[in-house]
Amino acid sequence: MFSAPDERSLSEIDLDPEPSRQFNRWFAEAIALGERMPGAMALATVGTDGLPRVRMMQLEDVDERGFTFQTNLDGPKAGELAALPHAALAFFWPSLLRQVRVTGAVSLLSRDEVATYFDRAPSGIQTMIRACRQSDVIPDRAALLQVFNASLASGDTTLPPHWGGYRVAPQTIEFWQGRPNWLQDRLRYTRQSVGGWTIERLVP
Repeated sequence: MFSAPDERSLSEIDLDPEPSRQFNRWFAEAIALGERMPGAMALATVGTDGLPRVRMMQLEDVDERGFTFQTNLDGPKAGELAALPHAALAFFWPSLLRQVRVTGAVSLLSRDEVATYFDRAPSGIQTMIRACRQSDVIPDRAALLQVFNASLASGDTTLPPHWGGYRVAPQTIEFWQGRPNWLQDRLRYTRQSVGGWTIERLVP
């Protein structure tokens, strides 16, 4: 199922003691190898009905505080995170046969952080963000284009109040390296209550 022209491995001695640095190392390698969307990640939450929800999101940044992403604060996922502020993330880079899984508590980003990310976005995406109310029901695509064009014509360039973002502060981070015969390398960081991380190898 998994194979690669040059077999990669993941050993404890090569692992960075800080998981955000290890992630950024792998992330840079995914970019260098030409992954088309290296920042694409699955975000899993729990709905108010107790059922799981998952969708693909775009990673904005990673540091020792956690993983950040932008979203509509009026959308369903924002309501789910308000009710239960915990989430899981999953990244997969097929060209490297690598996966990273994250679990942790979620907090809102500051308005300054959101503004910084918003300003990076192309103007067309900024227009879409101002115009659209995520997950609202509309009759057809023409209705979507109508509100987009109205927003474009307004000339407004401000950060809308319904746009925000979150940070997932990791409790666990698992690094998975595909190997032949499904004998994958799986190394998991778990945050300790007194600071620092423990690292454990898991059976694939």
